[in-house]
Amino acid sequence: MTQQNPLLFAVGPVAMFPETLRIGSQPLPYFRTGEFSQLVLGAEADYLRLLNAPDGSRAVFLSSSGTGGMDAMVSCILGPEDKALVIDGGGFGHRFVELCRFYGVAHEVLTLEPGQALQPGMLDEVCMDGFTALLVNLHETSTGTLYDLNMLSAFCKKHGLLLMIDAVSAFLCDELDMAASGADVVLTASQKALACAPGMALLALSQRAQAKIHATPQRNYYLNLVSALDNGLRGQPPFTLAESVMLQVAQRLRSLQNGGMEAERQRMRENASFFRDEILKRPFALFSQNPALGCTALAVPEGVSAHELFLVLKDEYNICVCPNGGALRDKVFRVGHMGNLDRESYLHLLDAIDDLKRRNLL
Repeated sequence: MTQQNPLLFAVGPVAMFPETLRIGSQPLPYFRTGEFSQLVLGAEADYLRLLNAPDGSRAVFLSSSGTGGMDAMVSCILGPEDKALVIDGGGFGHRFVELCRFYGVAHEVLTLEPGQALQPGMLDEVCMDGFTALLVNLHETSTGTLYDLNMLSAFCKKHGLLLMIDAVSAFLCDELDMAASGADVVLTASQKALACAPGMALLALSQRAQAKIHATPQRNYYLNLVSALDNGLRGQPPFTLAESVMLQVAQRLRSLQNGGMEAERQRMRENASFFRDEILKRPFALFSQNPALGCTALAVPEGVSAHELFLVLKDEYNICVCPNGGALRDKVFRVGHMGNLDRESYLHLLDAIDDLKRRNLL
């Protein structure tokens, strides 16, 4: 291998584009200025536009990982009077369960098997007793599974629930129209399909979500959404922002306007389709019943360890796929389709996999 950096098929951080890398290498400006405020306000408008957010929506930028955004969703929007229905089909759905437990939010869990799709009728079996919100990881990244947004939207509209979506791995990849779906909260993070450095969570909030935030006692000092919304009116964060990441995010959001998002999604779709067609000619199977666009989860053959494949690809071929943990550690690995990847990237990965087979390691 001649490349210095590994070929990155992880699902975050992902391979970054040259312009984004250039921005990250520049000296930082002072951020308590009118110029920086205008950049933040422009990024807010661009994010909301890409989501087709309804009139009156706002967005805030939090210096945190995506989990920090999930934390803010639970601690700053849901209070003692709420009861959440949580879709738990993997590691990230379960994180919402843990956050509800941590903050004492009443909740019930709709548990899906790893890789299982949300099927018609599953939601109808829930006894609707006092629920006020539904929490879902639209793309359960741990298994590469996309849940049916139309089904979730219809259910929440029928029962008047706040629809609170972790779209960390779905934003830009899968169809997500905030106005059409009636979503009240949409979260993403900088290091996924935005292909920026880690360190920023983006939260889009409907008018209903904003009203709920202001009516809910805030239980989070650093991720306080009342403070974030108030300061955001002037394009400023309450505290020091992850400034370099903000500059990257602003550039990426602007580049995706005027057809840029559609072009990027088409590129990801072509990459994913090519890779899935080719990999299924090898001894692998798709793990998810309804694969999301952002990554492909692959079940390995009997007698092969998925984690060992990850290590060999990393150490001997300088290629990073995405391993799993827990019960799926030796059964499943994931290949991302987000970021700066092209057909040549996937051919390189497929060649390495074929070489593993020639070496009887697969």
